[in-house]
Amino acid sequence: MSDINLTQLHDTGFIPVSSNAMSTCWFCFIGLLLVCPVNAAEAPLVLPVWPGTVPGDHGAIGPERVREPSEAPTKDAKWITGVTKPTITLFRPAKDKNTGTAILICPGGGYWNLAWDLEGEEVAAWFNTVGVTGLVLKYRVPRRPGQPERLPAPGPLLDAQRAVSLVRSRAADWGIERIGIVGFSAGGHLAVATATHFDQRAYEPIDEIDKLSCRPNFAVAVYPGYLIEQHPAGVEINKDVLAPYIRIPKETPPVFLVHASDDTMAGAENSVVLYLALKRANVATELHVYAHGGHGFGVRKTGLTCSTWTDRCVAWLQEQGMLGTKTK
Repeated sequence: MSDINLTQLHDTGFIPVSSNAMSTCWFCFIGLLLVCPVNAAEAPLVLPVWPGTVPGDHGAIGPERVREPSEAPTKDAKWITGVTKPTITLFRPAKDKNTGTAILICPGGGYWNLAWDLEGEEVAAWFNTVGVTGLVLKYRVPRRPGQPERLPAPGPLLDAQRAVSLVRSRAADWGIERIGIVGFSAGGHLAVATATHFDQRAYEPIDEIDKLSCRPNFAVAVYPGYLIEQHPAGVEINKDVLAPYIRIPKETPPVFLVHASDDTMAGAENSVVLYLALKRANVATELHVYAHGGHGFGVRKTGLTCSTWTDRCVAWLQEQGMLGTKTK
């Protein structure tokens, strides 16, 4: 809605010229503004990750939906499933705060669902406060038929790799100079997998976007799972070593890790063994393990010290030079 000039409205015959009438109309106009704000927040931009057919997908999945509370894994999140058309949703910081850094956000959900608000939209909103552009990745879930539950689903890695390249293709438009990736729970595994498979694109390139690097500049994994082998599903074994499908190639970007010792869904060993492996490979890394917090705390503030991980993360990003300059 554009600005309204009362004199212009008078010229069109809608407002009488008398001062009393002008005052009356002015108060009516102010009342209208209180009910219908002029600068209402625009809906965030949503872009498809793939231009057409989603590669590497199969099975009769969908329709996409939000799980009812009676069937949701927890009651504290909006759980999405049935995703067959991956997207990225753009949340931009205020222009005067933009640091030129963007982050791809991977919600968790065991590769069955996506905790869309708890580990997606709320994370983007928090990153916006520190000048970082947030892009929430809606990757394909649930697992497709025949995919073993004890292993990470393979399809989401394709979506994440493509999304990193897609964001790079729009960097100039969005004021982005660097892009990282953050994930929670299964999404934490996805963030790590994306950061360590940049040299092995999991699908055949389909257009010019795929000629751009899918290597994130940094990665953040919060209570990640699937970094330790499971057998059977949900039972972590060999907790002192990484799962055999985890690799750490040369030029793996810096990684920040967060976990709680009392996490019973994805043991803190997931982050600990990855930290040690990254350290041995001379990859810049930082690990924070909190005594309490359990699983699924996201960026929500509580009385527990685990909710301060966001402060530690900002300090680490600054130390890595990822929040250095503001884009005008």
